[in-house]
Amino acid sequence: MVIDERSITDIQHLVNEYLEGLSSPFDSFLEEHILSSTFYLIQKDDTEVGYFAVHNHDRLTQFYIRRAYLKHAQPLFLQVLERYSVRSLFVPTCDELLLSLTIDQGFKINKQAYFFQDSGVDQPELVLRDGEIVRAAVPNDLPVIEQVCGGFLEDYSHWINKGEMLVYYRDQDLLGIGLLEKSRMLERHASIGMFTNVAYRRQGIGKTIIMQLRRWCKEQGLLPLAGCWYYNDESKKTLESGGMVTRTRLLHIDVTPHDQTQ
Repeated sequence: MVIDERSITDIQHLVNEYLEGLSSPFDSFLEEHILSSTFYLIQKDDTEVGYFAVHNHDRLTQFYIRRAYLKHAQPLFLQVLERYSVRSLFVPTCDELLLSLTIDQGFKINKQAYFFQDSGVDQPELVLRDGEIVRAAVPNDLPVIEQVCGGFLEDYSHWINKGEMLVYYRDQDLLGIGLLEKSRMLERHASIGMFTNVAYRRQGIGKTIIMQLRRWCKEQGLLPLAGCWYYNDESKKTLESGGMVTRTRLLHIDVTPHDQTQ
């Protein structure tokens, strides 16, 4: 087998094959790690066997082998881990091959995140209180957004200028913001997320924002995705109350046999 570094553009047809084989989509968190990875093509006698991707020189984010060459998947996987000094992996449970190869080795499994999809359940009519409004953010909103949301994001103006942020006000008070990020890998998908003003939490603000983001996606012909840290129960409950459901997890795998970490 020959392994060569390639751009994602060079192997886009293989990436498309990989995406078509997933049982569920993944959100922007994993997508960002994949797209900022270095990609490698695996060939045998000038025939494309598959590809893999390594993020920051030590984390495997993708490993795809075509069906005709799956009998080579286990040794190739171990070869890649050793040759490229892989110390950890991001493994979405919708990726059956990578999940199976990881389980084969008995590596330590850490639960990283939940991935959510739209439930497909029709939404009730969105009812706002007097003085409340949900709308697209504009540049004039920036000062209050920065004051209320602090370090939640690095560059709020970026989201405003792209037209991918909602604001939720009650009179002059900013209750929260919603985000919609179109996927660069998954056609017709977008990741959604929100931040609620600390002073107004546990009042259904987050649920309202998620419901509005789902509606916003539908208006644009997009399928909403979301994710949250595995141990953030409040975010999970908010997403579920807003009509999102989860059947997929993101695992953070340490390349150390579990029995050596006890």
